[in-house]
Amino acid sequence: MISDTIPQPPKKSASAQAFDILLWGGVIGLLIVSFKPAEIDKFPQLFTEAGRMREFATGFFAPFGNAGLFMAMDWPTYIGKMWQTIQMALWGTALAIIVAIPLGLLGARNITPVWIQQPVRRALDLIRSLPDLVVALIFITAVGLGPFAGVMALMFNTGGVLAKLFAEAVESIDKGPVEGVRATGAVSLQEIVWGVIPQVAPLWTSYALYRFESSSRSATVLGLIGAGGIGQVLLESVNGFQYDQTGCIVLVIVVAVSMIDLLSQIIRSRLL
Repeated sequence: MISDTIPQPPKKSASAQAFDILLWGGVIGLLIVSFKPAEIDKFPQLFTEAGRMREFATGFFAPFGNAGLFMAMDWPTYIGKMWQTIQMALWGTALAIIVAIPLGLLGARNITPVWIQQPVRRALDLIRSLPDLVVALIFITAVGLGPFAGVMALMFNTGGVLAKLFAEAVESIDKGPVEGVRATGAVSLQEIVWGVIPQVAPLWTSYALYRFESSSRSATVLGLIGAGGIGQVLLESVNGFQYDQTGCIVLVIVVAVSMIDLLSQIIRSRLL
């Protein structure tokens, strides 16, 4: 006879429940404390100052209600600059992958001694903590204005992020294949090549594709400070109060990022 008793989920211990209460209580407390510094009290102004937003939106969406104005926009320039932005993101991500693979392996605690792994992880923390704009300004100072400074800034930040993700992927591998390779008398490098890399390659590829999507958006922002790409054109239109051009440029960015996202999803679905 089949029992009608409904299985109950496992209960947490009193210490685990106390920790959960402390954790979520702390999160709620931080939200309350940061309410005023974050100026959340200005939320009603979104409705009281709606007239200003409407004025901006009128110019922003003007080309989409006027076919003649829409066709008069400098679309070849916008698309060309967006293509340059994508190329920056592509090269920045490619160079970041080259940097991230050895750093990711050195930062994995299950294959690297702690006296190497910990300094590498702390160095990656430092790299990720530096804002893209600051890094881009450093490279602009070194090599001048243009896309190359943006590429190097993207490589720097994306390399740090990917290296951390790569290391965490390595730390979650199955030990069986590695031990099997070791049993054949292989050296450490061969264990990594034949026991580790095949397990993490699909996940590493997925991470790299995701970061390429993010780099495409970041490259747009870097263009605002002279690092090339469509960001420069966007800044010029905003500074010139040419909001109709701004709307068209944003449309190009949205379409390009959406296409990159769809392509990335297709590739990831075939890898995982």
